[in-house]
Amino acid sequence: MNEYDVIVRPYITEKAMVMIEKENKLTFIVHRDASKKEIKWAIEKIFNVKVADINIVFTKEGKKALVKLKPEFRADEIATRIGVF
Repeated sequence: MNEYDVIVRPYITEKAMVMIEKENKLTFIVHRDASKKEIKWAIEKIFNVKVADINIVFTKEGKKALVKLKPEFRADEIATRIGVF
């Protein structure tokens, strides 16, 4: 599975926008079979950042990954690059 198969799409809601600004977290819908290790690898490779932590939530939309970036990287810059802001 390549990195673009692991990350399906960004997940953007008002709550996700607050997490970008206040918690330095990005939210993505990911492939149902992807592990935390694969998600970390894909995020780091696609966006050229370092991941501090990943939390997984299963929702009706699919498997959602809450990705906290290390302090030297800013989630709002990544969000701007992918067209969220």
